[in-house]
Amino acid sequence: MRAKLPDQEGFAGRNGNRIHYEVYGDGPQTMVFLPPWSIVHSRIYKAQIPYFSERLRCITYDALGNGKSDRPDDTVAYSLDNCVADALAVMDATDAGEAILVGLSFGGLLACCLAAYHPQRVKAAILAGVAGVVGPTHKHMTPKHFLALRETFEGWDKYNRGYWLANYPDFTEHFISSIFPEPHSTKQIEDGVAWANETNGPVIVKTVEARSVVPKFDVTEPMYRRIRCPVLVLHGEDDRIQPCGRGQLIAELTGGELVTMAGVGHNPLGRFPAKCNALINDFLERRLGVAAPRPSPRRVGREKRALYLSSPIGLGHGRRDIAIAQELRKLRPGLEIDWLAQDPVTRLLMANDETIHPLSWRLASESRHIEEESGEHDLNAFQAIRRMDELLVKNFMTFQDAVDTGDYDLVIADEAWDIDHFWHEHPELKKAKLAWCTDFVGFVPMPAGGEREAFLTADYNAEMIEHVERHPGVRDRAIFVGRPEDIVPLGFGKDLPEMRDWIPRHFDFSGYVLGRHPTDFGPRAELRQRLGYRPDERICIVTVGGSSVGTPLLRRILQAWPVVHARMPDLRMVLVAGPRIDPARLGVPAGVEAHAFVPDLDRHLAACDLALVQGGLTTCMELAAAGTPFLYFPLKNHFEQNVHVAHRLERYAAGRRMEFATATPEAIADAMIAELARPAAFKPVEADGAARAARMLAELL
Repeated sequence: MRAKLPDQEGFAGRNGNRIHYEVYGDGPQTMVFLPPWSIVHSRIYKAQIPYFSERLRCITYDALGNGKSDRPDDTVAYSLDNCVADALAVMDATDAGEAILVGLSFGGLLACCLAAYHPQRVKAAILAGVAGVVGPTHKHMTPKHFLALRETFEGWDKYNRGYWLANYPDFTEHFISSIFPEPHSTKQIEDGVAWANETNGPVIVKTVEARSVVPKFDVTEPMYRRIRCPVLVLHGEDDRIQPCGRGQLIAELTGGELVTMAGVGHNPLGRFPAKCNALINDFLERRLGVAAPRPSPRRVGREKRALYLSSPIGLGHGRRDIAIAQELRKLRPGLEIDWLAQDPVTRLLMANDETIHPLSWRLASESRHIEEESGEHDLNAFQAIRRMDELLVKNFMTFQDAVDTGDYDLVIADEAWDIDHFWHEHPELKKAKLAWCTDFVGFVPMPAGGEREAFLTADYNAEMIEHVERHPGVRDRAIFVGRPEDIVPLGFGKDLPEMRDWIPRHFDFSGYVLGRHPTDFGPRAELRQRLGYRPDERICIVTVGGSSVGTPLLRRILQAWPVVHARMPDLRMVLVAGPRIDPARLGVPAGVEAHAFVPDLDRHLAACDLALVQGGLTTCMELAAAGTPFLYFPLKNHFEQNVHVAHRLERYAAGRRMEFATATPEAIADAMIAELARPAAFKPVEADGAARAARMLAELL
């Protein structure tokens, strides 16, 4: 799922060729993202566009040869003269006027040409991994190397005309991997290879052959000295495509600001987007007066302030976070808490009179992304999180704006993966104490993913371990919502520590945290009466959480209802579809009550006689604490539900696990009747988890 869709798109026509563009936002100033070499297209800027378009009008386009633009046969169409003219044609077609230009690699050369020879169109230039003919070069990027006749192709010998015509896909693997030499760059490499293979070898050969067409204007050192607009140069010291010395020289010639990045390759905008976006913010504010988030003046004698982030994937996090916040206020009276949250968590928060931070409405929907990633009761949660990278960058930058301007003493992040990742990657961005909360640690590969998924999960786990051990002070407190025995007895991956050895060294344990413990609800008979249930009826509640992923399970259970009802006529079924599922589209049979959203669902789960749920930890643990019999159906390929949650439920001897693939309506009916006939004998769930977590947080204030 894309973090943001364009407000407008179209084609600029020039020389009979169509150039596809997209326009995002309607800010007072325009920012044009110039395309790099046609081996990739405009999605290369996916970590910048969704964020900057919240306050600037952002334009991006695909260069000829890739994306949705044409792929002309004429080599001259790809010459530098024509590339500059194409940029101007897009700027004219989109009414860009005088714009801030952003250029990666070859896009940086285009920005410099425009700034030098069309200065009225360029307000500022931001160059990353800038290409050019000045300064040092890598010998493997020279025309001689490209045209050499070879019989074997290893390493940079693949940067070769003949090889592109014979085995272009293999070249893309080599080249894109060389763009990202940094460890743990698997996602950026996968994206780049996919984009590169949207074109082909013959087209890319033409783009390089076009470099022999001498432009009508000078592109040597005098061109850069003509540039008068503000210039920011970002260059990785380990750039294997355009040497860092080239960026240094261009910054010197243009009088620009230079930021060199140690250990960084050719595309810092993609590999380290949070840092680059922050650098661009700072540059635009200082040099152009483009408003960037500014901290509020700290008020003397003001109350302590916290910014709370609650995971939007399901409502269980919201219920437990509200419980922690309520306990924290008891320990720190007057504490102000703002919530940076998404729907459907915001509905729960508003129902509890909590304060929603206004920037919450800028957050890209992670729940919607999860829905789009899911199949029929199937969600590869690890891969879905990987493919959420674009959303997480945007949401982190929105969070950073909130924390930069909010004068907060404490950030409480309940599985807000983006905050933990980017603050560890760039500790200098941290502006408040951080409390990190989670109920599991460690990605686990699913068997269907094979060796590739085992490699990827280990790589992601290794990066997390390196982050924590390299910068142990980023997390001022790390809270594991559970006990040490809730840690699964597995390793983080090949050559990595065992989870039960590593996690206790880096986390404190709060015990499990419930929104409200069922013991707080009073006697069960009184609770049932308050909720409108008769003493003589048996209640079955069906619920699948805060996303639409559970729709197939709901339909399967509804198919089982006639079988159950025929055998147990006194059973009353109440279906809670969740805020993102329309009950009217489920074909709810007669005799079943259906609701979209129930804010006090935990009370209903404590009062009912049987529950059927998906497999999320919070709901299952609420049922375990209440002693309510339940069936749970973990999503296929969902590592957390199948491994972490299942392990914990086994420890509490709670629930009966069902496999959706084999759970026919008849099998579900049989299991329901069996569970209603069998008394629950769950181990007790601690009631003081929220208070213990609150005490840990209070120490930070």
